[in-house]
Amino acid sequence: MLRPASLYSTMETILDSQAIQELLPHRFPFLLVDRIIELVPRERIVGIKQVSINEPFFQGHFPGAPVMPGVLVVEALAQVGAVLALREIEDRDSKLVLFTGIREARFRKPVVPGDTLTLEVTALRIGSRVQRMRGELKSRVSSLRCRHHEHHRRSWIGGLRIGK
Repeated sequence: MLRPASLYSTMETILDSQAIQELLPHRFPFLLVDRIIELVPRERIVGIKQVSINEPFFQGHFPGAPVMPGVLVVEALAQVGAVLALREIEDRDSKLVLFTGIREARFRKPVVPGDTLTLEVTALRIGSRVQRMRGELKSRVSSLRCRHHEHHRRSWIGGLRIGK
């Protein structure tokens, strides 16, 4: 069960950006998870992404009305899932984790600068080469005009393939 995003701002960091980069091959501008705040090995993981106006994709998507592309939201969930999977692999430096598919995804509200994305991934199947996971995104949308916080979710079920 997801907790309100406001609770995550005060939670302890389990893995910081440096530790995440030791597990994932992604680097700026394509590293889309800032920190891991919950981790139950082989079961579930929760990551945080602070969405800043300085993200390079906002320059062209869309000028004057910046929105994080939905495919990058799904990629952020996949990266959190890859952290969960790669922590369990001893020779992970010789492996490449690929996002292999998505069963369904729904985008109900746009992700905009200032949002805090809470990315929760639960393992459905853990294998030596193929993983199946379910991801949920909870976004805290801050609106200065309306002075309220709105919570919404997105979810996906997808797979990761680990190969040489």
